[in-house]
Amino acid sequence: MRVMVTGGAGYVGSVSVERLVAAGHDVLVLDDLSTGHGGSVPAGVRLVRASFGDPDDVARAMAEHGTEAVLHCAAKSLVGESVTNPAKYYRANVVGGVMLLEAMRRRGVRRLVFSSTAAVYGTPEMTPITEDAPLRPINPYGETKRAFEAALAWYGAAYGLRSVCLRYFNVAGASEMHGEVHAPETHLIPNVLLAAAGGPALNLFGDDYPTPDGTCIRDYIHVEDLADAHLLALEATALDDARTDSQLICNLGNGGGFSVREVLEAAERVVGREIPHSIGPRRVGDPPVLVASAGRAGTVLGWQPTRPGIEEMIGSAWAWRGRHPAGYGE
Repeated sequence: MRVMVTGGAGYVGSVSVERLVAAGHDVLVLDDLSTGHGGSVPAGVRLVRASFGDPDDVARAMAEHGTEAVLHCAAKSLVGESVTNPAKYYRANVVGGVMLLEAMRRRGVRRLVFSSTAAVYGTPEMTPITEDAPLRPINPYGETKRAFEAALAWYGAAYGLRSVCLRYFNVAGASEMHGEVHAPETHLIPNVLLAAAGGPALNLFGDDYPTPDGTCIRDYIHVEDLADAHLLALEATALDDARTDSQLICNLGNGGGFSVREVLEAAERVVGREIPHSIGPRRVGDPPVLVASAGRAGTVLGWQPTRPGIEEMIGSAWAWRGRHPAGYGE
């Protein structure tokens, strides 16, 4: 199939592009490179430098490519920034998202996979979190993702759009070709590895939570497992059955999660030495445990994480850093 990947020069998007190409699909990357990296786009894959929120640019790119389906990975995604500047997040994630849908409608493209987030659940009442849990985002980032999911549902009812929304917490690891490069970096595992490589010491936010070792537990999936889920979801949008009748929502995760201290200790085993760190106070709003139930993804999409170990995730990220000490060299 001919797939447009928005945000295809970013971390998750680039690994997904790699997976789609390997599966034999014709891929077009649309990315404004505000946070993505042109050097991450594989040879032979066309890059259109444009915003997904510009319907004219998007429609033109779709027409030239003959796009049949869209994988929407692009978004503003810094939780803290969303709290201090919610206008930026509503403008990009909601308004821009609707402009993408309008471009698709103009071109008659009716298949979309949305790389969403489990932040739509907020602080859950129970874990593991199922797809039927109440949606109560606690920050503008999660709220804008929830709002776009709702738009997808209404576009499905009115215009025949078929969408799959994939909700997940933390993505980690690297493929042979692609890894994680953000500025600023807010994710735990890259910051652990940065401390291991001689960067600033890691700060753990609290060790007095009601968990076995006192640190927060979070769900992680390998970025290549997420790319596999994106591929399966795109293929499902072509099926004329109840699975993709308008909108399908699936959580992704390992089902158990890992504590912050478990992540740190696994990283120390991977790099073979202690990693400098300190323990600070809790961050406001951090729930003790966030773990998703991925049963529906297994039943409906046939997805199972094949790289569930935290050491494998960290090891692949560490190996990629060793091969690409300057990131993408930009």
